[in-house]
Amino acid sequence: MSDSHARESASQQSPILQARGLSKHVASGDRRLTILDGLDLSVMPGESVAILGSSGAGKSTLLALLAGLDAPSHGELELFGSSLPSLDEDGRAALRAGRVGFVFQNFQLLPTLTAQENVLLPLELLPGRDHQERAREWLTRVGLGERLDHLPKQLSGGEQQRVAVARAFVTRPELVFADEPTGNLDRDTGAAIIELLFEINREAGTTLVLVTHDPHLARRCERCLRLEGGRLEVLDRDEVQA
Repeated sequence: MSDSHARESASQQSPILQARGLSKHVASGDRRLTILDGLDLSVMPGESVAILGSSGAGKSTLLALLAGLDAPSHGELELFGSSLPSLDEDGRAALRAGRVGFVFQNFQLLPTLTAQENVLLPLELLPGRDHQERAREWLTRVGLGERLDHLPKQLSGGEQQRVAVARAFVTRPELVFADEPTGNLDRDTGAAIIELLFEINREAGTTLVLVTHDPHLARRCERCLRLEGGRLEVLDRDEVQA
């Protein structure tokens, strides 16, 4: 395909994720706190987008809304062309199944399940008979082929996050959300996880949306935004100080 045809094809794509006028308010005693204030966001297939912000800016709240884990107070929000606010919790879960992966700061592994069993969880609702093999393959891919039967408490923080990365990609998702994926790791371990996350994401061609306070991590993405005052502003990547 020529470059001009490729650009034309890309321009005709629809956003995989789109928010318009998105707001989130919470009650605090007799006051109403505004966390997100009518923000707009559009993410195209295959794009990597970083959302920077200080602690308490509402980054995790925004990610939860974009993923359909929480409901907005106002605004329109579409994921894969479906309106998230119009779906109930089961409908949102069905929309995400097999198409969305998550990497969390605190790993969110089930403590009573082995590494392999944790990676198997997203596959439970999907058809197919090769789930065990896929889980093993992904754990091997992230360097844990010898730790399949270990519980989370038997793994280091970096190893637990590697399990979480394998779990996020095992369904071959179209979109991965990452919430401070290196926030609980030391610098060297965090750097290794960053390399792993972006290497796998590049190989898979997955859309990546991550929130972070780490400029070094944000600069790895194609597009950087800052969440401040409940709104998103576009950052030139050269403005993001690593």
